[in-house]
Amino acid sequence: MQAEEKKSLVGEEYEVEIGPVAHGGHCIARTDAGQVLFVRHTLPGERVVARVTEGEEGDRFLRADAVEILTASKDRIEAPCPFAGPGRCGGCDWQHAKPGAQRRLKGEVVAEQLQRLAGLSPEDVGWDGTVMPAEGDKLPAGQVPQWRTRVQYAVDADGHAGLRRHRSHEVERIDYCMIAAEGVSELGIEKRDWSGMASVEAIAATGSQDRQVILTPRPGARLPIVELDRPVSVMRVGEKDGGTHRVHGRPFVRERADGRTHRVGSGGFWQVHPKAADTLVTAVMQGLLPRKGEMALDLYCGVGLFAGALADRLGDKGAVLGIESGKRAVEDARHNLAEFERVRIEQGKVESVLPRTGITEVDLIVLDPPRAGAGRRTVEHLSSLGARRIAYVACDPAALARDLAYFRDGGYRVRSLRVFDLFPMTHHVECVAILEPAGKRS
Repeated sequence: MQAEEKKSLVGEEYEVEIGPVAHGGHCIARTDAGQVLFVRHTLPGERVVARVTEGEEGDRFLRADAVEILTASKDRIEAPCPFAGPGRCGGCDWQHAKPGAQRRLKGEVVAEQLQRLAGLSPEDVGWDGTVMPAEGDKLPAGQVPQWRTRVQYAVDADGHAGLRRHRSHEVERIDYCMIAAEGVSELGIEKRDWSGMASVEAIAATGSQDRQVILTPRPGARLPIVELDRPVSVMRVGEKDGGTHRVHGRPFVRERADGRTHRVGSGGFWQVHPKAADTLVTAVMQGLLPRKGEMALDLYCGVGLFAGALADRLGDKGAVLGIESGKRAVEDARHNLAEFERVRIEQGKVESVLPRTGITEVDLIVLDPPRAGAGRRTVEHLSSLGARRIAYVACDPAALARDLAYFRDGGYRVRSLRVFDLFPMTHHVECVAILEPAGKRS
């Protein structure tokens, strides 16, 4: 007997009271039938009309947008971006909230994730609940910091560049992006015809004048002639191999952080906020307090940001091993760290390479894993190495909380936690947790 199809609730509207913030840029409400609504474009304590965007009858959870504000929060402002709002650009989650309220909401999310997934309170991790703004981001309500140095634009069927709508492949055409760094905006990506392209990524390096455009063509499309108002290198993503290939100019940009210049190959990872790299290096080094002659690991090391900072501080008798899976990032890291004789960079996944090194003990560990986190197996291995301190850099509080629970099982406690708002207007945060052996203060 064929199962009866469930009725879609998309478009249905509910008048609801908005409860607490949840991870992901939305708040929680409930329908009269008891279904949980994850509602965007609202704030805790508001009463709104919520229109369902995803879900069916019988589903436990539904997604929705607040399409009418009946009772507004004192933290609400009119979204300064003309492309923000229900059904519009999905890049920013909190355009409608005052800057201080955004940071407070992010702090509540971090605290909730730590408690729910690791059973840790802010006091347990040495955190006062503050989310620190990046330098230069302390702006009045209604003003938007231009912080995004890397913007990936989607291109619609007519060749117009825009940004994706929330949880959609549809393209929201824009005239400009308010959070784009000045170096990105000056390229004028939104004003050109990009017919035949699937996406266009614009990069404005920090600390140099390097600008780069990365083109991803649709199958069979020809690359456009890119003529911009300033020098810019142009790369393309290969149709078959997915690799990035030089069309014009350097195949990399030069980024500046911790007093050093770092080569970052096309498509390689670098922190998006211009102050992020320096902010995170400072937090990590202040937490680890490296000593001359120590041995350190830098895991998921990218182009060598933390490895270089460690090598500078550990001196000629110290040593650093970095592990990174990306081939191009490893090439860049080896180039960036060539002056340090006692720094070695290995390519491969951390969980595969680390056991093969034969390392049984280290003094310091830095790990900056991808959004999914390091995972139980890797954390168990790291816990066995006896490091006096570990710095965990995390872009996802849920993954951080899960891994901190694994570290606790391995005999480590959180000495301190710092949380930074390096992605204003969005729900994202960056955390730096410093761990040490339980029962020991070093």
